[in-house]
Amino acid sequence: MTTTARRICPLCEATCGLVLELDGDTIVGVRGDDDHVLSRGYVCPKGAALRELDHDPDRLTTPRIRDGDTWRDVTWDEAFAHVDAHLRPILDTHGRDAVALYQGNPNVHTLAGQLYGRVLRQALGTRNVATASTVDQMPKHRSCAELFGDPLAIPVPDIDRTDLLVAFGANPLMSNGSLWTVPDVGRRIRDLQARGGQLMVIDPRRSRTAAKADQHVAIRPGTDALLLAGMVRTLFDEGLVDLGDLADHVDGVEEVDHALAGFDADVVAPACGVDADVVRDLARAVAKADRAVVYGRIGTTTTTVGTLASWLVDVCNVLTGNLDRAGGAMFPNPAHEDRTGRPPTRFGRWRSRVSGHPEVLGELPAAALAEEMTTPGEGQVRAFVCVAGNPVLSTPDGGALDAALAELDFMVAVDPYVTATSRRADVILPPPASRYRAHYDLAFAALAIRDAAVYTRAPLPLPDDAMAEEDILLRLAAIAQGAGPDVPAADADDLVAHRLASQLASRPAARTGERTAEDLLAAVAPRRGPERLLDLMLRSGPYGDGFGDAPDGLSMAAVEAAPSGIDLGALEPRIPDVLTTASGRVELAPAAIMADVARLVALRDAQSDGPLLVGRRHLRTNNSWMHNLPHLRGTRDLCTLQVHPDDAIAWGLSDGGHALVSTDDGAVTVPVEVTDDIRPGVVSLPHGFGHDLDGIELDVAGDRPGANVNLLMSSTTLDPLSGTAALTAVPVSVTAA
Repeated sequence: MTTTARRICPLCEATCGLVLELDGDTIVGVRGDDDHVLSRGYVCPKGAALRELDHDPDRLTTPRIRDGDTWRDVTWDEAFAHVDAHLRPILDTHGRDAVALYQGNPNVHTLAGQLYGRVLRQALGTRNVATASTVDQMPKHRSCAELFGDPLAIPVPDIDRTDLLVAFGANPLMSNGSLWTVPDVGRRIRDLQARGGQLMVIDPRRSRTAAKADQHVAIRPGTDALLLAGMVRTLFDEGLVDLGDLADHVDGVEEVDHALAGFDADVVAPACGVDADVVRDLARAVAKADRAVVYGRIGTTTTTVGTLASWLVDVCNVLTGNLDRAGGAMFPNPAHEDRTGRPPTRFGRWRSRVSGHPEVLGELPAAALAEEMTTPGEGQVRAFVCVAGNPVLSTPDGGALDAALAELDFMVAVDPYVTATSRRADVILPPPASRYRAHYDLAFAALAIRDAAVYTRAPLPLPDDAMAEEDILLRLAAIAQGAGPDVPAADADDLVAHRLASQLASRPAARTGERTAEDLLAAVAPRRGPERLLDLMLRSGPYGDGFGDAPDGLSMAAVEAAPSGIDLGALEPRIPDVLTTASGRVELAPAAIMADVARLVALRDAQSDGPLLVGRRHLRTNNSWMHNLPHLRGTRDLCTLQVHPDDAIAWGLSDGGHALVSTDDGAVTVPVEVTDDIRPGVVSLPHGFGHDLDGIELDVAGDRPGANVNLLMSSTTLDPLSGTAALTAVPVSVTAA
């Protein structure tokens, strides 16, 4: 007899609703939830493959300890005792910064990862923290912090009400949205065009999204910031600046006008590889549309000027009056947190030991991990805690990081697989599969196209021999704090809950009335674990019940009763409340960005004759995970080098043959895919592959491992404002192999 359970898909930012068909402990079917508040039955190939992911035979279910060159399965108590015996001496002898922490992309796809990952981070107390953010998205956080005061105040395209969407370096039909939670974006694009609106895509590839666009501009990689600067210059020169309702809330317009004086369309067009009239027409289209929005993603952020490009995206939206208006770029209002009234974000509070990279949002560049491990001296990293990440395959110069991990004194991985990274660990702690987890998307609710609250219970109870992810993280945190390996997770969780309740009770924006932390905890009793924390957050949030003051408001009880979600309405204007800058206004010309504009001059004047490498996404994968699922890998190679036909002839390449791609940092040999979907002089290779290293235990991925594109990337070429690696527009040499 089968049963059904609803589950939020944990595999990308779209957060679609799924219905799981269960036969006992086994998922036997997956379909879209027709009633889901955002996705309305849509499901992509990744969501449909959740059964394969949960039941993957290579998935670990028992902790492992390294024993020489082999592994042995151990109990949870043995595993944590081993961590305590080896991690604590390093902390005691060499200090907190002798341990580095890396948190990978999957952390934001689990409720426990979002709530308790920060607990582990605080317990370790190290400055050597890196996450996947400095691989692809930190420039947007930095620019939004400068403009609006809050790195999490990221405006998203209001696609359901816009007349024009201009997408730079984004492929939402493959990503399902990125820093933009937009389920079934294909239908929404069709709806946009059906009502007379337009989609314009700026991308060196005719991506799946570009192929559906009303206009595709095949830009030269890495020059998006220049094209955007040319658009802004056109707005000023042609009298198209109109802030509309923003006029009383924006500072710095004249400073931007002055800073971009040398970037008119005729000047930037040659560097961008597009006609100057195209640059001007794009600006005019955005200015003259009734409702328009400019959106930028990976192609804009993974460059040496990623923060400038991210800033210019919102400058375009501000100057055309399209920020914070229906159909423009709008700020979601997530149900779990009201961030108004917070102090402005500060940067550069400390610097990395070796290269002096400034801290951004409490992080140092992931690209700097290897040098911190291999460079001797005071503060050298000697131990590594890697939570749900695979930086050997996902960060620049992965070969150097792999070698550095092999020389560490100790490493812990929280991971359900033996990957290119976790194979270097001394202890692997596997979290449970998705069918044993409840879920609420904290990160992506702040990026959604509508305000909504969606919670799904764990479809199945946790097996007796498994450990909840939050308990794994809490026990690691207790060890880091010197409390030993045997502290009951429940006791640690009580401390976490009390800390959160105390913060909420003292936060002016929280809907807590005059209640104390003890009052708040009593109100959410007897809940424990993530549900207790989430109840505190929902009830004190902008739509919350205020712990009884607004009985119709949100609480855990309310979201539990609506497993397909509660629709809180279309996005609404939030300026000035959303602004937390020192001035309380949109600061369009922040000092750090104004000083950095000078680097655009060098980019404008730089020319490269050789091919430039860009990445690409596949709908069936997400970074380095999911390559071990037969349904998603299919029957063809996904890791191919896309080459334009003219270049293939010039370089002696043939479709289905192999090419050697090299830089000063490394070389890879890859299959060739000849296609006119890519601009001449540009080649494309997807990221996340390279599952052919000794010790990886991924049978399906190992059959067609692909090549690790990050072997070609420099760990020293970064966007200085955000610490994000330059992973696109990389000069390469391409020859037949």
